[in-house]
Amino acid sequence: MRDTVWKDVETMTELDNSSRPLIAQSWQRVAMSGLYPGASVDDAAIEEVDRRSRLMVAAAPVLDEMAGELEGSGFAVILADRNARLVDLRYGERRLQPKLEKVGAVEGRRFLEETTGTNSIATAFELRRGLAVRGEEHYIEALKRFSCYGQPVLNPVTRRIEGVLDITCLNEDDSPLLAPFVIRSARQIGERLLEESRQAEQRIFRSFQDATVRARNRPVIAIGDDILLANTAAIQILEPADHALLRALAIDAPMDREVTRDIDLSTGRLSASVLRIPGSGAALFTLDEPLTRSKTLQPGPVASIGSVLITGEPGSGHTTAARAVADEQAVWFDAAQVSEWGERQWAEQLRRQLDQSRCVVVEAIEFLPPALARRAAEYLRSARARVIVTSAPVDELPPEHAALVAHCTERIELAPLRHRRADIPGLVKKMLDDLGTATQVRFTPAALEALAGQQWAGNLRELHTAVTTISTSRSAGDITVSDLPEQYRGRLTRPLTALEQAERDAVVKALKDFKGNKKAAAQQLGISRTTLYRVIRSYGIVTTPTR
Repeated sequence: MRDTVWKDVETMTELDNSSRPLIAQSWQRVAMSGLYPGASVDDAAIEEVDRRSRLMVAAAPVLDEMAGELEGSGFAVILADRNARLVDLRYGERRLQPKLEKVGAVEGRRFLEETTGTNSIATAFELRRGLAVRGEEHYIEALKRFSCYGQPVLNPVTRRIEGVLDITCLNEDDSPLLAPFVIRSARQIGERLLEESRQAEQRIFRSFQDATVRARNRPVIAIGDDILLANTAAIQILEPADHALLRALAIDAPMDREVTRDIDLSTGRLSASVLRIPGSGAALFTLDEPLTRSKTLQPGPVASIGSVLITGEPGSGHTTAARAVADEQAVWFDAAQVSEWGERQWAEQLRRQLDQSRCVVVEAIEFLPPALARRAAEYLRSARARVIVTSAPVDELPPEHAALVAHCTERIELAPLRHRRADIPGLVKKMLDDLGTATQVRFTPAALEALAGQQWAGNLRELHTAVTTISTSRSAGDITVSDLPEQYRGRLTRPLTALEQAERDAVVKALKDFKGNKKAAAQQLGISRTTLYRVIRSYGIVTTPTR
């Protein structure tokens, strides 16, 4: 054991020689991400910390022991979880706490290279190895007064990084003796993780058994990172596509209370109670009887008279929604027909049908020429027919088109697909059915989770194109993550909250409006360019360089 520790120490202390290229390579990665040395770590988001996670439970006794040994010294012990989020900070002397907090080292903040530069937490994650970063080797100017030693905490079974253990001090207090200390402690946490993993499985199993007894014949599911338990009632209604949905809901469930959710499984909509199992990373679902049978997603009911506006981002299902609320004898018009018919004929046909028909659908009005949009608005005011209009989001319409939709008395707003992640497994299944390939191929739960983690700028249209392409390339069998196009292989680790999604959408729109000009976009949003860069990096927004 001692030989192994000192071998690791020799590797870490090689920083003075062979490890220098690692620092240079890290600086290059950071610079390419758009971060600049004067940036503030304080701009990185602060997230909720699960104090009952397996890592926290396993690490607590080791951190207590480290804190006791370092009491009265100028050192801080910091633990980051597998998402590079700081989850525990201990201080030998309280005078160090405000100094570290001033540079952004607070509980809940994520330390990634693209947001915090080169340091022993972010770079240890990137390299999957222990690392010392001293003084001037930090990329961010505010961190140069510190020296830090970081060592990954590995799961002894899976060899997956569960976190990084770090010791930080001011440069004047630096000591090479810290290296074996942090290496030994990180290994102890890893060994305790193995034992905690066994105990976590036991907690999941006990919680599942207790819930099964209480629920009688109702479906019960316990689902975590590497485990899924289901009673007979649950097995009868669960399909592989449902696993991805349940995992996403488990990630998003509150940590401190049981909540009730309406969820759409393959068999229909059900009401479910969701409870996180402490110290396990798993969640327990107890389901009630289906509220509705599974069917194609439809907009809510609308009045049988008057005019209806169906609005939403391109590709979000305008035509499908219009079919759902239109009469079978409806007459359909599309802005694309104007180039074929000519403005005069298109306008005359629209006027005649609005006067004679029972129901008229006018699609994609945002593409109508302004003069034609004004004439159509006049016709709608005196129309006898029930009118259904589809358009882009109202706040993106020019004045003439906004005046046209203002005559609609009912409105259906189609949510973008990124706000409907729980619907994606069901939508994929429906698309496979429509393509006639549902009996030949199947998306695995992991592949569905990867699809659910995408932003889907093209909404349903983009998803349909992706499903068609993927299912065509594989004629039979399971479609796994490796079968997906590379841009769709990212896995969902934490769904964005409504506030985070709104923030991301606002930045994407501003960048689009100003053709990628970050300075103009930041001014439009009323934020600093530093904050804009932080949002771009945090949410993985792809930007086009300004010409």
